[in-house]
Formats: sequence, structure tokens, C-alpha cells
Amino acid sequence: MTPVYPAKTFLLSAPRLSVSVRLIYCMEPLAAATALVLLSPLIVTLAIVTAILSRRSPLIIHNRVGWRGAPLPMLKFRTMWTDAEAPGDLVLVEDVSGCVPVAKDDADPRVTSRFAAFCRRYSLDELPQLIHVMKGEMSLVGPRPITFAEMETYYGDFAAEVVSLRPGLTGLWQVTGRNQLTYEERRQLDLQLVREVSPALYLGILLRSLPRVVSGSGAC
Repeated sequence: MTPVYPAKTFLLSAPRLSVSVRLIYCMEPLAAATALVLLSPLIVTLAIVTAILSRRSPLIIHNRVGWRGAPLPMLKFRTMWTDAEAPGDLVLVEDVSGCVPVAKDDADPRVTSRFAAFCRRYSLDELPQLIHVMKGEMSLVGPRPITFAEMETYYGDFAAEVVSLRPGLTGLWQVTGRNQLTYEERRQLDLQLVREVSPALYLGILLRSLPRVVSGSGAC
């Protein structure tokens, strides 16, 4: 059974957001929906190519810790498969949560396709998460969602504070160093974002994220 943190703990730890920050969050679903429409040709192309190369479902689900500790079935494009694997079922989405290890290595041996490595390097595999933003489950900017095991092991007493803010597509972790940082450094950056969230910090992270995505800097 997937563990869920006590809801009361998170509610007591909810940050006080300014009116301007709340206004930004209210606009995010519309921004995400617009992005999905504009990027739909790319997303469909990625899905088709992934399905052909992997011979499996193009989309996968990873269980992560969501807002206030609720389970978040996070969508991603599949980037891990081998030619030796038998073709999978012809479904759009496959839940692979039980097959995902806690930590990822910078040179993950499970990524055997150049196309998949390209998608991971430039964060194209995370485009489906715009759906979560549109549904209000995630934010464009916030702490990146992690597994329950990672939360318990590396966040401890700070877990409730971190998940008091919606998880984001990007955050201080991404624009500061991403997988080049330790879990302790990541936790401190997540806490800093939660404690200091403001329109200036939000927009600053968005502006810093674009060149890092384009350059593939810090990606796994």
C-alpha cells in the first residue's frame, strides 16, 4: 500500500501565500492548457515515436508525493526499455511505479535509446505533466515531486513543509544544479522555495529554466 502522510500535518504547515502568488496559481491551469494546445504536435510526435521504438505504451505513471501528501500518479513519456523486451500491451499509459528505483544515476544504464536520452536531456519526457498543472495537481514552479521513500529517507521532519506547496514542473533544484546536487542540497532548495515563494522568485525560476532546458544543463 502506498503510504500517505497525515493530512492534518500538511494543513497545519500550509504556507501563507500573498495575493499576487495566489493569482499566479489561479492562472496556471489556463497557461498549461494553452501550452498543451501549442505543443500538441510535438507531444503527439513524441508519443508515436516512443511507442514505435519501445513497442510499449508511450506514457508511464510514477507514483510521487503530491500536494499536502496526497499520492500523485505522475505522467511521463517512457524513456527506459531494451530491444530484448517483448512488446507490451497496446495501451496509452502503463503504471510502472513498482519498477522504479529510489535514486537515478547520471548515466542511467536503463536508457538505451538515443531518442530516449535526448528526451531526458531536454526534459521532453516531462511535457505530459502539463496535464497535472491544468488539473491543479501541480504548479509550473514548485518543489519537484519525489517518491514516498525519498521523502521519508531524505526529508524527515521537513516533509510536511515541502509538500505544503504544490509540486512543480521546475524549481530551484532544476535551475541550481539538478542531479549534480546532493539530496541535502535539494532539500534545502525546496525549503527555500516554499519559505520565500513570491512573484519575483516564481518568474525568476521560469526565466532561468528555459535556457537550462534548451542547453540540457544538469539533466540526467
